[in-house]
Amino acid sequence: MSEYDSKYMTRAFELAKQGLGNVSPNPMVGCVIVHNDRIIGEGWHQKYGEPHAEVNAVNSVKGQSLLSEATAYVTLEPCVHYGKTPPCADLLISHQLKKVVIANTDPFPLVNGGGIKKLEHAGIEVKIGVLEEVGREINKRFFSAIEKKRPYIILKWAQTADGFIARENFDSKWISNEYSRKLVHKWRAEEDAILVGTNTAKYDNPSLNVRGWEGNNPLRLVINKNLSLDNSLNLFDRTIPTVCYNLKKDEIAENLIFKKISKGHVIRDILFDLDERKIQSLIVEGGSSLINSFISEGLWDEARVFTAKNTFGNGIAAPKTFGKLISSESVKGDQLDIYVNK
Repeated sequence: MSEYDSKYMTRAFELAKQGLGNVSPNPMVGCVIVHNDRIIGEGWHQKYGEPHAEVNAVNSVKGQSLLSEATAYVTLEPCVHYGKTPPCADLLISHQLKKVVIANTDPFPLVNGGGIKKLEHAGIEVKIGVLEEVGREINKRFFSAIEKKRPYIILKWAQTADGFIARENFDSKWISNEYSRKLVHKWRAEEDAILVGTNTAKYDNPSLNVRGWEGNNPLRLVINKNLSLDNSLNLFDRTIPTVCYNLKKDEIAENLIFKKISKGHVIRDILFDLDERKIQSLIVEGGSSLINSFISEGLWDEARVFTAKNTFGNGIAAPKTFGKLISSESVKGDQLDIYVNK
């Protein structure tokens, strides 16, 4: 891999990441077009249903005649199928680009190498696998949805210095500080869905929306097996699309869906349903019993754990992860540890 390939693909990744929270269920894609070691065009997939990265990059090139002598750096294999937009491989071929450098092959069944073959058949030189692992990390949500048939699962909780997630009466407000809580709202804006269990819904009465941050609200999910939760709870205010998983009924109302699941396969039924809804990422916010269920079944990819300086003395024990610690930092006094499930 040349230093030029690394430099321009890194820039394409920077562009791709700007689509976080706005392009799902599509992947995040960036594209940089280079002529004589000079960037002449850039673009990224900005919003689901709108033009892809390659289209935006090509359209940004002022001297279109330069394209036939240019190289496109694309973070993911150009598509070959008609979806919300026309195939990007056809666009690059129509402008007779000299070369296309790609980080990752697209595992989506309607692409999966087809874009590469089409470009090569048209006489365009193609290079694959440049900074491939970086590309997989950026699109970990997309790859999880396609390859594992389930969303990328993020477990999140706050715990006291002595290891409790809530008091004995289930009260957990507020363990983490206001800066940590604002960071949580940023995370919500980046992911597709957010899930809580019955006790968290009952005792915390969360809204699970995005506040104090710009971004889309995630799909709200609550486990309410026996439909025992009070209808006056914030989760049932119908201001945001919400799915209520239960053992009793299937029913669709305005912004509120009741989805029946089986008693013995609660988590797997939920994940299957989310895959059907094309949900690529899920934050599990609690409580402790629900998070521990995901951990015990090995159904998690990342855990984000805040540890505050305050103590409870006794209460409900925080979950314990068995993953690999990949980062640890201070958030105005709270410690944020991030683990991945290896």
